[in-house]
Amino acid sequence: MRRLVSLAALATIALPLGACAQATAEAPPVSIAPARTVDTRALEQNETPDLVVMIAVDQFSADLFAQYRSHFTGGLARLSEGVVFPSAFQGHAATETCPGHSTLLTGARPARSGIVANNWIDTSSDRPDKVVYCAEDSTDPASSRRKPVVSARNLLVPTLGEWMRDADPATRSVAVSSKDRATMMLGGTDTTASWWWDGEAYVTHADRDGDPKVDALNARFAKEIADGDGPVMGATIPDFCRRVERRFTAGPIGFGDGKLAVRPGNEGDWRRSPRADRATLAVALEQLDHYQLGQGATTDILAISLSATDYVGHAYGNNGLEMCLQMSELDRMLASFLDNLDARGVDYVVALSADHGGQDAPERLDEQADPGAARFDPGEVVQMLEGEIRQRAGITFPDRVSYAYASEFTLDPRIVGDDRKRALKALKEILLEHPQIEAVFTEDEMQATPMPDVNVQDWTIRQRARASWRKGRSGDVSILLKRGVSGVIEPSEGYIATHGSVWDYDRRVPLLFYRPGRAGFEQPMPVETVDIAPTLSALIGLEVPGGAFDGRCLDLDPGEGNTCGIDGE
Repeated sequence: MRRLVSLAALATIALPLGACAQATAEAPPVSIAPARTVDTRALEQNETPDLVVMIAVDQFSADLFAQYRSHFTGGLARLSEGVVFPSAFQGHAATETCPGHSTLLTGARPARSGIVANNWIDTSSDRPDKVVYCAEDSTDPASSRRKPVVSARNLLVPTLGEWMRDADPATRSVAVSSKDRATMMLGGTDTTASWWWDGEAYVTHADRDGDPKVDALNARFAKEIADGDGPVMGATIPDFCRRVERRFTAGPIGFGDGKLAVRPGNEGDWRRSPRADRATLAVALEQLDHYQLGQGATTDILAISLSATDYVGHAYGNNGLEMCLQMSELDRMLASFLDNLDARGVDYVVALSADHGGQDAPERLDEQADPGAARFDPGEVVQMLEGEIRQRAGITFPDRVSYAYASEFTLDPRIVGDDRKRALKALKEILLEHPQIEAVFTEDEMQATPMPDVNVQDWTIRQRARASWRKGRSGDVSILLKRGVSGVIEPSEGYIATHGSVWDYDRRVPLLFYRPGRAGFEQPMPVETVDIAPTLSALIGLEVPGGAFDGRCLDLDPGEGNTCGIDGE
C-alpha cells in the first residue's frame, strides 16, 4: 500500500549550506524536517520500495571517500550505514563525465552504450573539427558543440528508468543535474522530466512544459550569483580542513587555501562551490513533490547528479582546503536531503556512486611524495603531427590527414589502401615516441581484443581501453598517458586539474546502497558501477531481458536472504 504524504511540516524545499546561509543578506529559509522515524515492520512487509533514488557525485573518487569518511557526520555517514562497496570501478579507460554517468543506470560499459567519451570525432560531420558532443542531437541543424541541442540520442542502450517505464507506463522518471550530459545519461530519452543548468538557469527540453516553481528557484539562484557571497562556511572552517590549508600555484593560478567565496555576478564561482549542489537538490525536491514521486501504484525513479565536486576538483585540485570544504558541505546537504525524503513518508532506496575519480594538481603532488606527476607536454613531434604523418607515410593527400580530440586520432576516411596502412603505422610510431604516452592502440588491435572477463581490478590497460572502444565512435588510434601525467597543459581559472586517465585514481569510486530500516554491511571486494542497474532492477522486481547488462546483481541482504533472487541472478 502506498502512503500519502503530509507536507505540513515543510516550509520550503531549500537546503541548508552551513554558515553561508547567515552570511547572505537575503538568504533563503532553511527547511526543518521532522525527526527521522522508520517503521521497520512496514518495510519488512513491503519488499519493493516506492522510490529509487540514484545520486551521482561527480569526481567523487574512492580516495576522497576514504580520506574524509571518518569526518562525515551527516548524509554520507548515514548512507554508510547501508551496504558499502568502498572499491567500485568505472572499469573503462575513458574516465570522463559522459561515459561514467552512462554506466550508472544502464548497466552497460561504453563499448556497448556508445558513450565512448565526452566528445568524439565523426568524420561525416560538416563541422570543420568533426567533433560531436555526447549529449547533443547532432542531426539538428541548430545544434553546435558550444550550444548543443541537448539530447540522449547518442546513448544506444536503455536506462533503468526507461526499462521501468516500458514495463509500466505509470512509472515516473525524473533526472536533474547541473550538467546536461549527466541528466541525459542518467535519464535517457524517455523521462517524465529532465532538468539541467545551462549557465543561467535550470532548463528542460524545448518541447517540454516548464514549471513555475523551478522558475522561482531559478530567480533565487540568479540573485545568489548577482549578489555574490562570502566564504562558504564563514569563519567556521572545520579543524580537519585546516590541516590541508596551504597555498600552491599552477602557472598564474593560486589554489589550496580558497574559501569558495562567490564574487558578485560570477557564475563560475557559484558553480565551483557547494551552492550549485544545493540548487540541484532543491530542483530535485521540487520535482519530487511536483510529480508525487513514490506515491503512485508503481515504483518511481529520481536520478540526481551533483556536479560541484567535479568543478571544485578541476578548479582547485582534490587535496586542498577547497575540496575539504566541499566534502563537508556535501555531507551536510545530503543529510538535509535524506531528512526531506523521510518527511515525505516515502519508502525509498538510495544508490550513491560517481562517474569517475580525479587526479590532484601536479604542483601539489610533486611536493607530496609524487615527483613523477607532471603536465602533458605535446612536444614538437605531436604538435607537427600532420606534416610528420605525410613525411613518414609518403602520402600526398590534398586535404587534412588526421583529426584529433583528447586521446583519439582519426584519419580522413578517404585515405584508403596502402596509403591508409602507412599513415596509421606512421601515426602510431610518432605517438609512441612521446615520453609521456604509455600506450597506443589501433582499431585493429581493439577489434582483436576480447571484452575483459576477469575481475575488474585486474584488467590490463589494453582491456580497459577495450571497454571504452566502439567502432564508428572511437578513433582509428587511441593513446593512454603515463601514470601521473595530467591532461591539463596550461592551467587557467577553473581548470588546473582533471581526470580521464586509465589509472585507478580515476577509475575507483565508492558505491553505497541505503534503505531506511535495513541492515547493511561493508564488502571491500572490487565491484563495478555497471552492477548498479541489475542490482536495483532485482530489488524492485523488474524483469529485464537476459544479457541486457554488462554488470551483475549484488546481493544487498547481509544474511541468508538474497535480494538478487534465489540463485543470485
